[in-house]
Amino acid sequence: MSELTGRLAVFKTYKLYVGGKFPRSESGRVYEVTDSKGTWLANAPLASRKDARDAVVAARKAFGGWSGATAYNRGQILYRVAEMLEGRRDQFVAEVAAAEGLSKAKAAAQVDAAIDRWVWYAGWSDKVAQIAGAANPVAGPYFNLSAPEPTGVVAVLAPQDSSFLGLVSVIAPAIVTGNTVVVVAAEDAPLPALSLAEVLATSDLPGGVVNLLSGRTAELAAPLAAHQDVNAIDLAGADADLAKDLEIAAADNLKRVLRPTPPNWSADPGTGRLLTFLETKTVWHPKGT
Repeated sequence: MSELTGRLAVFKTYKLYVGGKFPRSESGRVYEVTDSKGTWLANAPLASRKDARDAVVAARKAFGGWSGATAYNRGQILYRVAEMLEGRRDQFVAEVAAAEGLSKAKAAAQVDAAIDRWVWYAGWSDKVAQIAGAANPVAGPYFNLSAPEPTGVVAVLAPQDSSFLGLVSVIAPAIVTGNTVVVVAAEDAPLPALSLAEVLATSDLPGGVVNLLSGRTAELAAPLAAHQDVNAIDLAGADADLAKDLEIAAADNLKRVLRPTPPNWSADPGTGRLLTFLETKTVWHPKGT
């Protein structure tokens, strides 16, 4: 209770984000989230395997509409996310500072970089086809055209060491090209991710395009890697032993796997992640006489 106002503190209730809605874990479980000094910050939902499966269903349902949207429209929506984050910048600076034990200035730099990254990827939405597609020379009276298409539903293990900038750096490139994602937030620092869900829910992003889960990374990653309706998996947040097990599970339906690397999330992201979860469709067409 505040000594100045006599009011009880109103603590925030964090929830999962699945299919555009904010459910609690179906198991009813939560776990304590603390700052770098061990001070309690909040209770986060401890998602279950059932929650992970529900998130895949939501992502698959959203895939047709999102992949069928124009590239320009997807870019507009990603830019809208940046706009809304700019308006809630102070909240995210505070959450990132607490989550990662950073000074306010360093946390602000991380948040600013994350907002800029949404803008950067938004700008790629209608340009990626120019670097991933081609008109191919063939020896015959045909046009031969290659064009990129999204892979489908992508499971993403968010980085453990960068609760917000790293998170944005793995979500934005996957969805801007038309994929839908199921994201497992950083296990020990999930609060910035769960707050990001509130921004996504009011940013014109269709429900189910991004689904955010918090909980034990290994517990949630196993069913996602083995799920037959998941087309690809990003292992950014997996350690070496877990990544090996997940690669083996992912091989069952030939998922595309992005292996974990130790990137500098503050560096220029390049186009690597943008191109990873794309397939190439090649069309042959006879030339007219």
